[in-house]
Order: sequence, then C-alpha cells, then structure tokens
Amino acid sequence: MITWFLALPLVLAGFVAVRLVLRRSGGRALWWTVAADAVLLVAAAVVLALTFGGGSAQAATTAAHDSGAGSAALIGAAIAVAGATIGAGVAVAYTGAAALAALSERPELFGRAMVIVGLAEGIAIYGLVVAVILIGKA
Repeated sequence: MITWFLALPLVLAGFVAVRLVLRRSGGRALWWTVAADAVLLVAAAVVLALTFGGGSAQAATTAAHDSGAGSAALIGAAIAVAGATIGAGVAVAYTGAAALAALSERPELFGRAMVIVGLAEGIAIYGLVVAVILIGKA
C-alpha cells in the first residue's frame, strides 16, 4: 500500500507535465501525449509489479495463517459501498432534476416527487446493508 502512496506524486507530476506540453506545443501535442501515456503505463506496471511481487517476511508468515478471505470481504464491502453510492448519486441527479422540473409546473406534485427521489437514494442504503453483511463475515 505504501508503494501506491509513494507513486501518487509521481503520477500527478506526470499529469501536470503532460498538460504543460499540450499547452506549449502545437501539432506535436498528440505525439507527446502518446509518449507520456506510454511512460505512465510502464510506470504503473512497474508499481503494480512491485506491489504484488514485494513483501516482507512478516507478511509471508501471516499469510500462512490467514487464508485472505477477510481481506477479500473487506474489499468487496468497499466495492459495494462505492458502487451503490455512485449509482445513487446518478439516480438522484436525474430524478431530482426531473422532480424540480415537474414542481416548477405543478407544485402539488411535491409529495410524489420526493418519494421518487427517496427511492433513488435507497440504492445507497442497499450498498451499506451488503457492506455490513460482508464485514460481518470478515
């Protein structure tokens, strides 16, 4: 995990460098962008190889005692919460915009519009329930 934290400033510096190159060069900007993307891809592959390939002796001894099911459950819980939250955000954005448009024409639809927006927000609650179940199994 510490490898990712060490690599993050390098990735951000690469992004800033690409942005500066895009601003300064005219027709060669595409070639510079492709070259920078290739360098960043190789750097990401190196960081990934170091993350999965490296490890300490303490981690190797604990890996023999732990099957990894607990960490997989925690990662699954994080994915469930993230996916449900993003889905709820998109759903609330669309239903909220539609509800405001309907309320501007007919204000008496307030109760119905808020129920629909609340149903869209319920998606995030389902993700939290799944996360609690997965964390309980970890």
